[in-house]
Amino acid sequence: MPISLPYPAAGPHRAVFLDRDGVLNRERGDYTWRVEDFEVLPDVPDALARLHAAGFRLVVVTNQAGVAKGLYSLQEVDDCHQKLQAAVGGLIDAFYVAPNYPAVSESLGRKPGALLLEKAIARFELDPAQCWFVGDRGRDMAAGQRVGVRTIRVGAVEVADNAPRADFYAVNLGEATDLMLAENASAALENTFQRG
Repeated sequence: MPISLPYPAAGPHRAVFLDRDGVLNRERGDYTWRVEDFEVLPDVPDALARLHAAGFRLVVVTNQAGVAKGLYSLQEVDDCHQKLQAAVGGLIDAFYVAPNYPAVSESLGRKPGALLLEKAIARFELDPAQCWFVGDRGRDMAAGQRVGVRTIRVGAVEVADNAPRADFYAVNLGEATDLMLAENASAALENTFQRG
């Protein structure tokens, strides 16, 4: 029996791009690479389930400079992602990892660069106008803005004058999800009235 997905087989699709540390798992202030230190935030499983049910693809885009610095391996990053997938019932469609650090190895994929987002947009036939980026740093907002998606910054926000501004602000992913679903419902209602 084929699996029924909440999004259509043919594009364009919509997605939520998600930063990892500080959005999906507890930010430790240092690198998080050991599975035993990787703590999925309490609001994340429910938030991702609601987004998935609403037809959003879920794509994690994360900078992991510790790999380039030799602090940990890509396998250890993948082990943390497996733990995250287990906690959220396998709902994440893809993980895009930038294992680079500017002083060691340059990369266009590292946020605020948008190469990894562009790859996901092409792979999943996404319509940027229907997509979101949820992150906790200015570099996340900049990456999202480069590809034309709406942005939500979560957590305690201390914004420098020159930092990229988000379209919306939320306390955590649960609140960001409420915002995205409300905006999505509002847009659907507006389209219904325009057609009618």
